[in-house]
Amino acid sequence: MSSTVRQREAISEVANPLGLDGIEFIEYATSRPQALGQVLEMMGFKPVARHRSREVLLYRQGRINVILNAHLPQLAGSVSNGEKPWLAAIALRVRDASAAYRRALERGAWAVPTRVEVMELNIPAVHGVGSSRIYFVDRYERFSIYDVDFVPIPGVNPHPPAFAGLHFFGVVQYIGNERTADWTEFYRELFGFSEVPGEQRFGILPKGRILQSPCPAASRFYVQLIEPEAGVLDVEGDEQLQRMAMGTSDVLGTVAHLSGQGVEFVQSKSVHTENRGALTKTWFGGVSFELVHDERV
Repeated sequence: MSSTVRQREAISEVANPLGLDGIEFIEYATSRPQALGQVLEMMGFKPVARHRSREVLLYRQGRINVILNAHLPQLAGSVSNGEKPWLAAIALRVRDASAAYRRALERGAWAVPTRVEVMELNIPAVHGVGSSRIYFVDRYERFSIYDVDFVPIPGVNPHPPAFAGLHFFGVVQYIGNERTADWTEFYRELFGFSEVPGEQRFGILPKGRILQSPCPAASRFYVQLIEPEAGVLDVEGDEQLQRMAMGTSDVLGTVAHLSGQGVEFVQSKSVHTENRGALTKTWFGGVSFELVHDERV
């Protein structure tokens, strides 16, 4: 192997230390799975599979997978807000899940103990913001994690298309006062994220700091860190993953389509639908979705 090739591979390893390749799934935890499932269907998702042993459903549209977790024994002690659903986890595609997990622990991440039952995969995870988890998944091409843990729903298309090429764009994370630097370092040190220049903004909510994943361009995603408004008391205990963002090449067309399905969008002086993006209303006090203009499909 030439020195040039070795140097190029070394640079690649530094730029993307875990071999990140996008988001595999977003997970919501809820004690009201039917109600939240109806919201997901309004947003264009279809239930395509059920977990073999737990009250967990897989919803999908295009390449976006959303797990709806109502397995109450697993949620006990985690759901502190009663009926309010919450964004409980994000699963990251990686080259080697075990290696990514070990490296994350070496860099200071906290491990999440797993309780694997018969016919279930052991998916390694570390603690994220609040009570959330960050999973590492390396089975996402020909053979996926759903082939083992889930049973397809009969008569349902397992790969329903996404309207207007909807795809994962990223997540919005609420953080405590003066915690932007801490969380920037967390994502940089553990996963190789980089800060997006302040003049480069996405969507219609240009607050906070935006971090870019080191994934290849086609699977790249973003994390937006948002501190409380000036003058608000410290809310560090309320740090959480707030919402998922989906990219679309046609924001206005997507909004019109979803509005026809019953989805309501925020229209106020400061936040309103435009070509750059849109924000849905909030359901059940904790679930909303953001649309962001993105030409990738």
